[in-house]
Amino acid sequence: MTSFISAWIWSERFWLPENVSWTDLERPPAGVEYPRLQHMLCHAFPLAVGVLLFRLLFERLVARPCARILQIQAGAPRRVQPNAVLERLYQSNTSPDMRQLEGLSKQLDWEERKVLRWFRIRRNQDKPSTQKKFCESMWRFTFYLVIFIYAIGHLWVSPWMWDTKQCWYNYPFQPLSPEQYNYYVAELAFYWSLMVSQFTDVKRKDFMIMLVHHLATIFLITISYANNMLRAGTLVMCVHDASDIFLEAAKLANYAKYQRLCDSLFVVFSISFFLTRLVIFPFWIVYSVLFESWQIIGPYQAWWLINGLLLVLQILHIIWFYLIARIAVKAIFKGKVSKDDRSDIESSTDEDISSNGSKNCQTSKLRDSSNTVALNGETHDH
Repeated sequence: MTSFISAWIWSERFWLPENVSWTDLERPPAGVEYPRLQHMLCHAFPLAVGVLLFRLLFERLVARPCARILQIQAGAPRRVQPNAVLERLYQSNTSPDMRQLEGLSKQLDWEERKVLRWFRIRRNQDKPSTQKKFCESMWRFTFYLVIFIYAIGHLWVSPWMWDTKQCWYNYPFQPLSPEQYNYYVAELAFYWSLMVSQFTDVKRKDFMIMLVHHLATIFLITISYANNMLRAGTLVMCVHDASDIFLEAAKLANYAKYQRLCDSLFVVFSISFFLTRLVIFPFWIVYSVLFESWQIIGPYQAWWLINGLLLVLQILHIIWFYLIARIAVKAIFKGKVSKDDRSDIESSTDEDISSNGSKNCQTSKLRDSSNTVALNGETHDH
């Protein structure tokens, strides 16, 4: 039964072009290595655990001291007056409607404004501190910067970066280089770690969108490695990492309260996102996978699936750029980058809102990974 299911999942008729078998890829010529999925998975899963552990050390030993140097304190949130009635309702509904407020006001003999303030402060107790968000962003910024530099160093001397038709000549019998293998293993391990940490990181309103993004990314990385579509795959990953660097840098400037630097980095991020995700990705990479591959090797069953997933990512890019554009429009009229539309963060009192509103630059992530828009914290990405 196991063999039958495995043969059905990895059907050669589905995953490979006509007249190509898995045996052909398992027996490369002397001195040539083709990708083997089991080799990558054997390294990627343990490395994902290592990435999570390394991230904990990085945030504690590097990011947190940097936050203290920048005077970004963890800060204990204001505590609410203990109240069993309100706490019981809060566990099922963190934002009561007007009818519930009126009922609570009569039951407790409190003013509605006092009840509303209790819920506002109680919600803030569950919010992550600015230092925590700074540490998360510094980790992602470091990873994206390092992996992008590594990818560019490899792709710059690769002929398929300058002529995408080279991705399909002699496909799938293209040799695997150590740089391609390292890049794929690192990216897959990172996105698996994001899948886990997404449930413990700062929660965003686009949680489900990022979950879809991470799943699509992991699936694309896995199947593109399995059927040796590495040349196009490295281009896709490199393009996605480029703008994330500036987003995370802008978020770091936001948390450190460097307003002008934050605004400048947000502009750079917006431009880089537009160029990489809405110009280079669809008109250079997706075009190559969709049309050039059709001309050189012809379509096969997995070809439709891969192009479908790439188009799903493109739809997500359009959604995120819409959110970025909304922030940019607000920035034009208000003179600064405004509050992130995805943010769940709110001030404890009306006075806090008015006093902090003139100082904070808040925008948004597009990760991970991704990648998603919000400088006030993120899911990443990627």
